[in-house]
Amino acid sequence: MGFVVWGAVLVVALYVAAVVVMTKLQRRYQYFPGGERRSPEQAGVPELRPVFASTGDGLELEGWYAPAADPNNLTVVYFHGNAGNVSVRGPHMRALLDAGLGVFLTGYRGFAGNPGSPSEEGFYLDARAALNFVAADGVAPNKTVLFGESMGTGVAVQMGIERDVAAVILNAPFTSMPDVAAIRYWMFPVRRTMWDRYDSLSKIADINAPLLVMHGTADQTIPVEMSRTLLAAASEPKVGLFIENADHDIFAGRCAPEILAFLAEHAPD
Repeated sequence: MGFVVWGAVLVVALYVAAVVVMTKLQRRYQYFPGGERRSPEQAGVPELRPVFASTGDGLELEGWYAPAADPNNLTVVYFHGNAGNVSVRGPHMRALLDAGLGVFLTGYRGFAGNPGSPSEEGFYLDARAALNFVAADGVAPNKTVLFGESMGTGVAVQMGIERDVAAVILNAPFTSMPDVAAIRYWMFPVRRTMWDRYDSLSKIADINAPLLVMHGTADQTIPVEMSRTLLAAASEPKVGLFIENADHDIFAGRCAPEILAFLAEHAPD
């Protein structure tokens, strides 16, 4: 019996140690800055230019920006996911730029050479800096569209309850980050230990702008059911776009006609 007891103690000790390590290193498993850094020209969007936005905690973050072709057109402020950088998203803005919309690709702290370290509160500061930048360039709230991708949807939802905007677009959103982590790391108590929670389900009803939720039905990263749950909890007007057999990386370019149609109906120039 002694060996059994000591074996059980060892297993418990190893599990507790694993929980402690995972908790301390959790942001390494949540954020993946990296990817090739390209210029706007190399990314096929020469209209975009590198600009710097100042955050409330004193960082200068590089993003990419192209003003709208006409001051009366909308400007999309884009919040990308937890991996890569703005240059990876540049090509997916092609259709929006061709339609005459302005685009601001938000650069996050700790990504693509930017100073700082990623965190939920840090990303909110970065998003506010991006919105302040376009506002200072003359983009009115009723000409501003928030567009979040994957983890960036959590940022877009938070900005959507803080700011008056023309519309909010969520591409592959989730109910909360602990809900997503609990699927992959089911063996750990992630619902209690996660620091950066991006709890969109508790916030989404407070968005007053028209809402478009997009999701691929075959998404293996974030279950499409999370988008359906968010959409049900959201206030009107709201539109769901569910793309059959599409995985996680549907991006803006693939759904450009539907996005532009949504904006034309719900956030006309």
